[in-house]
Amino acid sequence: MPVNTYEGMFLLDSTKAAANWDDAVNTVHEILAKHSGEIVASRQWDERRLAYPVEGQRKGTYLLTFFRADASGLKDMTADFALNDLVLRELILKVHPKLAAHLVEQAMNSNPNAEAEDGPREEDMDDRPRRRRRDDDMR
Repeated sequence: MPVNTYEGMFLLDSTKAAANWDDAVNTVHEILAKHSGEIVASRQWDERRLAYPVEGQRKGTYLLTFFRADASGLKDMTADFALNDLVLRELILKVHPKLAAHLVEQAMNSNPNAEAEDGPREEDMDDRPRRRRRDDDMR
């Protein structure tokens, strides 16, 4: 089977990942390598409070990894991630070959909280005057 490029977003247990980040990343990379996965790029994406508890955890650390692997090994790979107590959830998506280089570059150079920190962008705002509210007159 042909080798494809995949994007993997792994939700890791924050307490275990914070104790030793390098070991946590190596655990994920070893599972990928076990199933003939070649790591293209990998980075910590973000640590966030989860919307609902996942396996009893309220916080999670996201690891974004791009890798090349044979499609036939994905089923066994996801089974190994499910058995690992460090990985709470995983999402593996196939990346279109024409977009792979651009997506890897963009993901490795971007900040996941950049837009949230900056607030609304100017191009998202329009120039229409806003309606006045009743409480504006009382100030």
